[in-house]
Amino acid sequence: MTNNIFSFGETFWLQLTGTAMGTPMACSYATITFGQHENSKILPKFNQHLIYYKRYIDDVFGVWKPSTSNNNEAWEQFKMELNNWAGLHWKIEEPSHKTVFLDLNIQLVNSTILTSTYQKGLNLYLYIPPLLAHPPSCLKGLIAGEMHRYWIQNSPEEFQNILTKFIERLLNRGHTLEGLAPIIQQAASSLDYNNTQLTNNPQTNDNTLYIHRVYHPNGLQRSDIRQLYDDILKPPLSFEKMTVAISRPTNL
Repeated sequence: MTNNIFSFGETFWLQLTGTAMGTPMACSYATITFGQHENSKILPKFNQHLIYYKRYIDDVFGVWKPSTSNNNEAWEQFKMELNNWAGLHWKIEEPSHKTVFLDLNIQLVNSTILTSTYQKGLNLYLYIPPLLAHPPSCLKGLIAGEMHRYWIQNSPEEFQNILTKFIERLLNRGHTLEGLAPIIQQAASSLDYNNTQLTNNPQTNDNTLYIHRVYHPNGLQRSDIRQLYDDILKPPLSFEKMTVAISRPTNL
């Protein structure tokens, strides 16, 4: 990466070390090159200690088995090997029976791994308010996705507590309990309480006409488009089905 040029105002610069944040390919080539270091150096050398090792871009989670002599020599060598690549310096937690990884609290109790949803203390929870020009599906998708995540990550008691907080935060953003209740009930009915998966088996149909439109609360609605299609276009066309695909407006 010797030709990474970026602009600042009316000037242009050649970056000598590292890469610019936000470039589309940065995560890809960083992941690929460090993955080569993992496969050739880290995993073969420490496979007897690493029972589990997974990395998501720059976050690593692993299960470390200490040596039988109970010394820290292998662990110290492992930390050195992690940082022995391109000047990268990892922030490494010491081995523990509990940790936070991405959005999860993870805890080892005896031989059982317990999880719960982790939420940052400074999170402002700026969910979409009710008066924005977003399609109704945006709020429905938010609620369904969060409820599914909470269900698979938490115990039933913790799920109830965090769902209550989620509803309170939506109310603080201006939503009403009357408006949220049917959406929450629909999302709850989609949860498979045995397999903890969303039950959604859409029927594929190649002979479908898709009509795309950017949503506006005061514009042409989905029902209007469907009525126009049924009255004018459906008779002469051979499509078995018509689907109106609504997208939200572009951010300002």
